[in-house]
Amino acid sequence: MPAPRIPNLNTLRRGQGPSTGRGQGVSSSSRSEGEEKLAKDHIVQQTDQDASVSRLSAVELGYLNDPFAVRFVSGPGQRRFPIINRGTYVRTKAIDNLVHRFVFSSSSSSSLTKKQIISLGAGSDTRFFRLHSHSPPPPPFLYHEIDFPTNTAHKITTITSSLDLLNLIPGYSSEPDTISANGTALSTPSYHIHPLDLRILSSVTEPPESFTSIDSTLPTLIISECCLIYLPPHLADSTVTYFTRTLFPPTTPLGLILYEPINPHSAFGKVMVRNLATRGIVLQTLYKYENLEAQRARLRVYGFTAGQEAKTVDGIWEEEVPRNEKERVAGLEMVDEVEEWRLLAGHYCNIPTRQLTPSYPYLRSSALKLLSTLRTQ
Repeated sequence: MPAPRIPNLNTLRRGQGPSTGRGQGVSSSSRSEGEEKLAKDHIVQQTDQDASVSRLSAVELGYLNDPFAVRFVSGPGQRRFPIINRGTYVRTKAIDNLVHRFVFSSSSSSSLTKKQIISLGAGSDTRFFRLHSHSPPPPPFLYHEIDFPTNTAHKITTITSSLDLLNLIPGYSSEPDTISANGTALSTPSYHIHPLDLRILSSVTEPPESFTSIDSTLPTLIISECCLIYLPPHLADSTVTYFTRTLFPPTTPLGLILYEPINPHSAFGKVMVRNLATRGIVLQTLYKYENLEAQRARLRVYGFTAGQEAKTVDGIWEEEVPRNEKERVAGLEMVDEVEEWRLLAGHYCNIPTRQLTPSYPYLRSSALKLLSTLRTQ
């Protein structure tokens, strides 16, 4: 369940049909239950390439600076519609700013300088490499990515095929235990890729073996960019609460960023759901957490009671992107259907939140406060 992953939104324009070959072929009635499950998982896994192509489109047109995006696209790129590129820009910049402020915020206490990020369904996301190519370099932090083994294997192959990417991983070595024998897991002092189906976390009695590399004492930011949306609601909930109530003790400060579709009952939302369904894509938590208020209530259940600055992509664009940056982005491509942009942007939300504990006064007053502030750089 890679992130960032907006399913191929080109199919949402004016009810346009699905891309050929996706979610079609053998009928579900001719498959066994196991084959049907694998087929559905494959569709979800493949949406990572949709996101990668969208990211590369935004990069090549000048919306974003990401020299690593091209490495993770299989096959030729594809220019997306202007509203898709703008949506990719807003989502990426908003989350990047939150992550940067979390990582780069400093403390007078040396024991609080190291932090940790856990990216759920990370797929081909390049954020770790972009952070480590930043000037000045970031302070030490741990970065964990969790995804299906199929996706982690592809990512590790891409990384190990590029000396530039390998050189950005602090402490990387070619020792045999750095990469698992089957090529699906990577473990270094700073960067860990976990091949794991998140659905198992609802039933495990012991942490998965690779989770020993997660430090449950470090201030931690959890990211889900269109990841939990693909899980049944009870499994999406149990995934988050596994981290908030089982893996991390109450004394560890946690932050959570959710990026998900909303508003399925609007006319546009119904078209979105219908067109994605023709590709076999089901947004499983969409109706339970259908609007911003439902998303805020969800986070309170998870234990995140502070910093719930939920906004739609349209709200972020209108309220948080500075005027000069709007002018720069508007100059890249003509968005001649403003109403269509607002419809699309109003159906995705970004929700940063934090869980505060009195034992970490610095994080309470400074570092995690930044998680509730969306500003473009």
